[in-house]
Amino acid sequence: MQDELGRRLEELIPRAGTVEADTRLGRVLLRLRAALLDAEAERQVSKAFGDGVIALVPRLRRSALLRTGNIAEADDMVRATLMRAWEQRSRFAEGTSLVAWLFTILRNIHHNKHRRVRRRILDFDGAVAAEHSAAANQQQGAAHLALQTALDAVPMEERETLLLVTVDGLTHEEAAAVLGCPVGTVRVRVSQARYRLTLSLGQ
Repeated sequence: MQDELGRRLEELIPRAGTVEADTRLGRVLLRLRAALLDAEAERQVSKAFGDGVIALVPRLRRSALLRTGNIAEADDMVRATLMRAWEQRSRFAEGTSLVAWLFTILRNIHHNKHRRVRRRILDFDGAVAAEHSAAANQQQGAAHLALQTALDAVPMEERETLLLVTVDGLTHEEAAAVLGCPVGTVRVRVSQARYRLTLSLGQ
């Protein structure tokens, strides 16, 4: 979704930045890369699988940050997701969507831990703000607050579906696989969420 609303949502959701090698997630990534190379050499997994898992880490971190509001907690979620993906690598069906498979694991880990999706994007320790090179001006801050307030008012299922498609970058088919619902339901939820947001924002 590349329209104005999509762009504003993209700006609203913070990025987690790079993974430092000396962090818990960084160490897991180093071990996972080595394990994937060994598994590829032994033909346990394909090169596409290994490359794909590593390439999706930034998107997984951003989605985890959206759900938790805290970089440390988000990285723990991603770490758990990668470990589970490694343990269950034989269950991945080649030719299916790796994105949907990993995001399903991430979503299940979050739901099992919290039983619900948090509604607000939080920044307890200032780590998110530190990733931005320049502070938002007052006008930008007011616009982001208005968008966040409008987003909070969208029903949870519609909100999560919209964010999977607009921010996490999943296709409607991938989002449907993650959410366990028909593609038509995803399209309806995204459309309804967009309508609620544009109505709330007076656009």
